[in-house]
Amino acid sequence: MTLFAGDAHPLSAPGAWLLQGFVMEETAQLVDDIHEIITQAPLRHMIMASGHRMSVAMTNCGALGWVSDRLGYRYAALDPEQRSPWPAMPARFIALARRAASAAGFEDFAPDACLINRYAAGTKLSLHQDQDEQDFRQPIVSVSLGVPAVFLFGGAQRQDRPARLKLEHGDVVVWGGPSRLNFHGVAELAAAHHPLTGPYRYNLTLRKAG
Repeated sequence: MTLFAGDAHPLSAPGAWLLQGFVMEETAQLVDDIHEIITQAPLRHMIMASGHRMSVAMTNCGALGWVSDRLGYRYAALDPEQRSPWPAMPARFIALARRAASAAGFEDFAPDACLINRYAAGTKLSLHQDQDEQDFRQPIVSVSLGVPAVFLFGGAQRQDRPARLKLEHGDVVVWGGPSRLNFHGVAELAAAHHPLTGPYRYNLTLRKAG
């Protein structure tokens, strides 16, 4: 039985997979869901602990949302700008995350947080680890929508040279197990246009945070 229309490619690290075109058939609905979430919890440029402003615009949905300020990085149940709970995670997000995790060999994934990133031309995300979650046995599911991007997937140490992986609209990357804490990032986004998202790339990063 085929779980999705596309190809599954193992990455250079164990437990890491690229699922090409995994969500292609539902990308329009996913973008609609993103726009609805943004009306409730607008995109913002968070401040890092260093005081620098992030170039990527972000928001969240789900029981927990990832936040950053001068106090550091953490998950919070309330949107600090709206002072209200984050929008509920759409059932479509939960279903696709579970399907993707299962396709990569991770069963029973139950995401409770989804970070939504919007990249414009010239923005990037430096190499980092996802280490603010409580249970590192759960994988990360990352969904690409809109203009293409180069995903950087490194090793356990920041100085490890990352692989460069071109991600297209509808692709999903899943990593967990031995690769769960690998460094990763996004290279500077080139100017482009997509019929659904215009000049932007949207990324959904689904995690079990609590």
